[in-house]
Amino acid sequence: MISMGDYQIQCTACGRLYPDTGSNECPDRHAALQRTVYSAQRLPCADLTGMMRFYDWLPVHNRPVVTAGPVTYKSEVFARELGLSHLYVTFNGFWPEKAAAIKTCSFKELEAVPTLARAAEKKSGILVVASAGNTGRAFAQVAAGMNTPVVVVVPKKSLPRIWTTVPADTVLLITVEGDYSDAISMSNYIADLPHLTAEGGAKNCARRDGMGTVMLDGATTIGRIPDYYVQAVGSGTGAIAAWEASQRLVRDGRFGHHLPRMVLSQNHPFIPMANAWNAGRREIDPMTDMADATQAISEVYADVLTNRNPPYGITGGLFDCLTETGGEIAAVRNDEARRAQT
Repeated sequence: MISMGDYQIQCTACGRLYPDTGSNECPDRHAALQRTVYSAQRLPCADLTGMMRFYDWLPVHNRPVVTAGPVTYKSEVFARELGLSHLYVTFNGFWPEKAAAIKTCSFKELEAVPTLARAAEKKSGILVVASAGNTGRAFAQVAAGMNTPVVVVVPKKSLPRIWTTVPADTVLLITVEGDYSDAISMSNYIADLPHLTAEGGAKNCARRDGMGTVMLDGATTIGRIPDYYVQAVGSGTGAIAAWEASQRLVRDGRFGHHLPRMVLSQNHPFIPMANAWNAGRREIDPMTDMADATQAISEVYADVLTNRNPPYGITGGLFDCLTETGGEIAAVRNDEARRAQT
C-alpha cells in the first residue's frame, strides 16, 4: 500500500513496482523507461507557486520554493491566423504580464527543479548534465537557487546560451569541442568519477514528470485533456512526459478519457526519429536515418533539437508514445521555420 503523498517506481517493460532509490534503471536490468506511480490517483492542485501546484505528481518529498511553472492561455490572434477557434498555448518562459516566471526562458527549468530535488533527497551524488544550451542554463539557474552543486557539460559553441540571473558559485561548467553528442560522451566519462553521477536524461522520471506539468497545467486550465499536443522535439522527452501525464489524467477521470494526438516535428536535415517513424520502424538505423550526421547537424536552424541517441525505440519511449496516441512527426525545413517565425 502506498501512503498519500508517496509514490513508487514502475518498469514499463516488466511492470515491477519498487521504492525509489534514485536509480534510473530497472532492478532487473530491463532496457525500458522507469515511471512513477503516485498514490494520489486524482490530481490535487496545491496552494503553492509555479509548478509546485502539482507537487503530488512530482517524485519529491520536500517542496522547493520556486516561481517557475507553465502558464496556459487561450490564443486569440495566433488562433485566428491559423483558422482555429479552440487553440490553447502553454507558455514556458518569462512573461510577467501573464504571471509566467521561468527566468531562463526555457521549459527545461521544469525538469531541473524536481531532478535536483530528487537527487538531493536520495543522496545520489553531484549530478552531471549534458546540454546543447537550454538544459544547462536551466540546471545552472536552479542549482544556484537551491545552493546545490551541479556539473554542466556543453559544446563550446553553446557557451553564450549558458547564463543565470543569480550568482552560480555551485556550478562547474565544462565545454567540449563538437556537438551535443560529444557533450553527452564527455558527461558520461565525468560521471564515472567519485561522488558524481549521471543525471540520466530521458531515463530520469523526475525530468519527465517535471515537464509533464505542462500537460497538467493545460488540462486544468482548459478543463479537459486537449485533442492534440504540438511540439518540436530533439529527444522527444517532452512528448513522452506529456503522454505519461495524460495517462494519469485519464485515470483521474475528471478530464476526459482520451489521449491527445502527438503532433511533433524535427528540423530537416537532421530528422532521425521522423525518418524511422515515417518508415514504420521501431529502431533508428544510423546508416539510413543519420547518414552524415555531423554535416546534417551543422545545417539545422534549431541545433538544440539534435540528439543522436533519443529515447525513441526503448520500451516506454517515443515510438510507444506515438503508437498509442496515433501521433505523427513532420520534417520542417529551415526556410519553413524562418517563414513561420516571421
